[in-house]
Amino acid sequence: MIEDKNPQRTSIAQLGEFGLIDHLTKNFEINQESTLKGIGDDAAVLDFGTKKTVISTDLLIEGVHFDLAYMPLKHLGYKAVVVNLSDICAMNAKPTQITVSVAVSNRFPLEALEELYEGIARAAKEYKVDVIGGDTTSSQKGMIISITALGEADENEIVYRNGAKATDLLVVTGDIGAAYMGLQVLEREKQVFQVNPNSQPDLDTYTYLIERQLKPEARTDIRTLLHALEIQPTAMIDVSDGISSEIMHLCKQSNVGCNLYEDKLPLDPQFISVCEEFNIDSTTIAINGGEDYELLFTIAMSDFDKIKGNPNFTIIGHMTEPGEGLHLVTRANTKIQLKARGWNALSE
Repeated sequence: MIEDKNPQRTSIAQLGEFGLIDHLTKNFEINQESTLKGIGDDAAVLDFGTKKTVISTDLLIEGVHFDLAYMPLKHLGYKAVVVNLSDICAMNAKPTQITVSVAVSNRFPLEALEELYEGIARAAKEYKVDVIGGDTTSSQKGMIISITALGEADENEIVYRNGAKATDLLVVTGDIGAAYMGLQVLEREKQVFQVNPNSQPDLDTYTYLIERQLKPEARTDIRTLLHALEIQPTAMIDVSDGISSEIMHLCKQSNVGCNLYEDKLPLDPQFISVCEEFNIDSTTIAINGGEDYELLFTIAMSDFDKIKGNPNFTIIGHMTEPGEGLHLVTRANTKIQLKARGWNALSE
């Protein structure tokens, strides 16, 4: 579906490793005071002073995590950065730097890598993070991207997964499920394209869902919002593997149970209508879908008045004593045991 309209192909071998690194990274700017030395030496040098450093790393593999049949390389570069920054946000920290490592086969010319790095640079600029290093190497077949993200926070600001209490409220940012349905739409169009390469997909009615899949955003704004509301979450995680799976992580590490309310789930109208079109249950997709990169967190019951009615947050349930287990409370007010049917990177 995505046609390469640029016939120019420059062999990467012409540049050599260091020439390639210089070429791809020449436009990266330094935004953070804590970056003393970025790309160009044996290691980056950072100075966080009295701040605590948080670090997260992710690996994205072609054919497992992304499909270049419908994922433009520019979007892939952007998304690869965002999914890592989301992990830093989930610690209630501020993302500051990233390192980028890429392995490619000889089927990728220099122009393809330029597009990938353009997306990486756009995300770095958007989120004001510095690209401070990485690695490039060859791959036997597909493309592999590994990004490590660093962030900073005061010690008292950092939120772990294990702080939820039995009476805490469960809160999610934004809406959920749309990224998964965006993927279903793209997969369907790919099948159509394979049968009829001349078909032109009409994706206007799916714009939001496709954007949630191809160009998600990290919720770097939430830390500031919570600070302004004087709310310190008790536990937090990002929604990458589906909300039911993330709730189970919080419950296990905090040793609590949970009641999640079906009628409280924040669903976009486009998501609901496309679930009907595909004839699949919107609740099942909303809680198991994954790749939303929203933040799921718990707050003390006493913070209810500070957060109620705020359009950025939805209270979707509450934590319980561990013996009560993990349940989805349906619209009919029946309790169903919560199971994680979400994305598992090792199940492919």
